[in-house]
Amino acid sequence: MRWDVRAFDLFAPLYDLFMPPSDGLAVRKGFAVADREIDRVIEVGGGSGRVARTVDATVLDPAEGMLRRARGNGLETVRASATDLPHPDGSVDAIVVVDAFHHFPSQSRCLEELARVLAPGGVLVITEFDAGTRLGRALELAEKAVGFDSDFYTATELEAGMEAVGLDVRPIGYGFEMTIAAVKPPELPD
Repeated sequence: MRWDVRAFDLFAPLYDLFMPPSDGLAVRKGFAVADREIDRVIEVGGGSGRVARTVDATVLDPAEGMLRRARGNGLETVRASATDLPHPDGSVDAIVVVDAFHHFPSQSRCLEELARVLAPGGVLVITEFDAGTRLGRALELAEKAVGFDSDFYTATELEAGMEAVGLDVRPIGYGFEMTIAAVKPPELPD
């Protein structure tokens, strides 16, 4: 088990005290670019569900301590890693990842999984810290100093990763905290 997961298990009882609630505005902007109705939503790496509460999502996370917090907040939860999602192909309308992508192991594999479970016309919305900014580089160094296995991307790298798994990138906002949305194209007839 990665140190990141163990750390979040330990930190779970205090997590909501230190992390501000999410207003979900950037996520809702991302949802607006979807090419389909959004009913089935999952938050991958959702921790205590601070974003899931604002967008009515199911929380997926590998840290049981965080999932207990989410269930305590009245949310549906699934213990899962982003490298192996327990959803059938094309079964989710929207996927949200907020401030968690840098903790995912094998991020290219995770992007493949996110794209796999996304329905055609569905949207993946990732809000993440941009390693190309001064604050992003400082955060990356700070997380490594405390032992996290974090891998941060620049906006360009994240967009390229999304495109590499066949998603159409539709940026929402850039800066230290960037939000990149990507839509799964419709399936072409054989």
